[in-house]
Amino acid sequence: MDEKHHFSSFFVDNFLFGISVEKVQEVTSSAEMTPVPLAPAKVRGLINLRGQIVTAIDLRSCLGLSERAIGQTPITVILHTDDGYASLLVDRIGEIVEVDENDFELPPETLRGPVRELIKGAYKLENKLMHVLDLERALHVAS
Repeated sequence: MDEKHHFSSFFVDNFLFGISVEKVQEVTSSAEMTPVPLAPAKVRGLINLRGQIVTAIDLRSCLGLSERAIGQTPITVILHTDDGYASLLVDRIGEIVEVDENDFELPPETLRGPVRELIKGAYKLENKLMHVLDLERALHVAS
């Protein structure tokens, strides 16, 4: 019997990404960020999450994509990590996706650039691919 995996999905531009549901603490669109002087562009600021300071990493910037349109507010995905909490800024939230491990493929050797560093591979869904985000690399890309 094939093993099933569950991912929280989200979009950055028109790209679908997934993170294991166990890593997601919460999703919010109203997180107030405090800018960090001299931080890399990928670090959009710090969020006060009920008394804990959480770094906000913008995936658009990590992937080398253009800035969000004026007025387009990012969605904040708060994550559990081995080092505490962190957050990713994404464009919109998708669904919980159940996938079969046999539908997973590693990135092709011809894939280059920032996306190669940030994905573990992809799952073939009915009409699209869901890129599996390498959370550790995505969160440390700004350091």
